Amino acid sequence: MIKNIILLVLLALPAVAQTDWIRTGTGLGVEKVRIAVPDFKTASTDPANAPLLKTFNDTLYSDLNFAGIFDVVSKSFYPLQVPGTPQEIQLEPWGNPPPNAAMVAFGNFGKTGDDVAMQGWLFDVKNTASPQVLGKQYREKATNENARLIAHRFANEIICRLGGGIPGIAESRIAFISARTGHKEVWMMDYDGAGQTQLTKLGSISLSPRISPDGGRIAFTTFARGGVDLGMYSVELGRTVTFPRFAGSNLSPAWSADGTKLAFSSSMRGDPEIFVADASGANPKRVTANKGGNVSPVWNPKTGSQMAFVSGRTGLPQIYMMESDGTNLQRITEEGYAVSPSWSPNGQFLAFAWRRKYGPGAPGGQDIYVMDIASKHWVQLTHDGGVNDFPSWAPDGRHIVFESTRGGSTQIWTMLADGSQQHQLTTSGHNQQPNWSFK
Repeated sequence: MIKNIILLVLLALPAVAQTDWIRTGTGLGVEKVRIAVPDFKTASTDPANAPLLKTFNDTLYSDLNFAGIFDVVSKSFYPLQVPGTPQEIQLEPWGNPPPNAAMVAFGNFGKTGDDVAMQGWLFDVKNTASPQVLGKQYREKATNENARLIAHRFANEIICRLGGGIPGIAESRIAFISARTGHKEVWMMDYDGAGQTQLTKLGSISLSPRISPDGGRIAFTTFARGGVDLGMYSVELGRTVTFPRFAGSNLSPAWSADGTKLAFSSSMRGDPEIFVADASGANPKRVTANKGGNVSPVWNPKTGSQMAFVSGRTGLPQIYMMESDGTNLQRITEEGYAVSPSWSPNGQFLAFAWRRKYGPGAPGGQDIYVMDIASKHWVQLTHDGGVNDFPSWAPDGRHIVFESTRGGSTQIWTMLADGSQQHQLTTSGHNQQPNWSFK
């Protein structure tokens, strides 16, 4: 079984000239499972099956390749005889060089009538006595979207089984802001960038979308009502729904892990301060009281009792941590310009955007960092490729989504939590402020 441990070599804080190691629980940095993923065999003579099968095969391979826990064997190393059922697989050619795989995921896929059906297996090719690890069957209506869905589900089963019981993220979603229609609206997409869909059509400016823990609502900042207000979008209803208006400017909402509370920044009583309200917007309560502005609250999803946020009380924005009632205040960053905190699912780490050397002529760009809260040790994940901001953790703790201007326009990228496998998800228009769903 894969141990869910990442060992990252960290540069300690600038005052200490040393390196250190931290455990992040992301499943990276240890030996990865070597897995072969041959194309599934066709189980249909229907001419419409070929494009559906290609979608399924491409999606399954991509899901497992980006999982962060596998060394996926190149298809050029595969034996000529590809199995479609357990009776057809010969373990020795898969377990020996050149593939030298430990696991093989294989099966068949076919369209019959209006449906597509998949049978898939995962075999441990080193265990000749009892090689089967997993066997699954799925049936859905024959659409390209459902071919992707079936691949995602099978990939998630494999990832959970071989990744220490941590659920896969192939069915998770990412909310973001896009200006591709001429206005900044809330959009949603699959975790791999597919299915990009506009949600709001307010014809104004929307910012900071945050998906509720149950995935049913999206809180965001909106300028559509003449001020800077909090808005709410219902995923089930497919439209915005009524949410209270407060005095002043109200922005950067954040859900508590149980979905019963919203934290946000509001100037309803003067300076921007952090408030906590019920999920309905009722009973707002101020939890900070400092000049300089307090914004971007995020709850610790593990404890539900801590919050990180950004404050300019000492000058440039820095990241602070406190209990959700405002007590036990701690400063997390000590220099530069630090914004956009995001808490890891295990509650041990903060990802954030940091310009460590800030000012005229200062070297270095704005990059994404991860800090171990207990030790205050950090690791830099991006390196001077444009301006990088708004990191958000995936629910598996192995991946991070963020925005970057590295290509000349603001686009959304993902990477593994050690900074590797960075790739772009959006290309059309300007896209920013991604938020990964809780599940």
